[in-house]
Amino acid sequence: MPTSFGLSHIWTQGDAVTRLILIALLTMSVISWVVIVLKALDVWRHKQSALGSEQFWHTTSLAEGLSVLSQRPGNLFHNLAQVGQEATEHHQAAQKQLHDRLDISDWVTRSLRNAIDDSTSRLQNGLAILASVGSTAPFVGLFGTVWGIYHALVGIGASGNASIDAVAGPVGETLIMTALGLAVAIPAVLGYNALVRGNKFIIARMNRFAHDLHAYFVTGARVNHGGQHGL
Repeated sequence: MPTSFGLSHIWTQGDAVTRLILIALLTMSVISWVVIVLKALDVWRHKQSALGSEQFWHTTSLAEGLSVLSQRPGNLFHNLAQVGQEATEHHQAAQKQLHDRLDISDWVTRSLRNAIDDSTSRLQNGLAILASVGSTAPFVGLFGTVWGIYHALVGIGASGNASIDAVAGPVGETLIMTALGLAVAIPAVLGYNALVRGNKFIIARMNRFAHDLHAYFVTGARVNHGGQHGL
């Protein structure tokens, strides 16, 4: 009877299916951790941009405000302000030909909404991977356990030794596969939930910033929030 059990024993004694399951779980774990780290850095960077977006309203001109926002590479709030500016300039240029069909409020709203939707889509990139890993990894591990138990019982039956010592070792060893599946799934689920919360904060700040931009480009003044005055 084998005297040592563990992952190394599962790998050396397992068949192709068992090894494939182990490789799949390892791959899923590596991918999920890479996504968690990269997306967490993105969320932190965008949160800093969100918290610093208020500086835009303390500048003396639109050009200066855009310059302040552009100091952070990939600033979603700079993109929003730039889209609003371009939408306003486009409306003014096209007003002579489409005066009866274009309304500046609707046009700016549409442009800002499209920009927010594009940014939201980029923020959510990779989250589907975490959701998939979190939902499938436990079942992959469970399949490995079932497969291992089947082969362990077949081996025990062929040897004719059905004592508790002979059964407990191989069967208990296969339960490691279920534990591995949970070890892969739990970080993916926790990471997914944390990133979703971070994205909600960023999107909420983007919507509020876009609302103020809309008021500024349409009326020339920012909506007053608690006594704050804009450009």
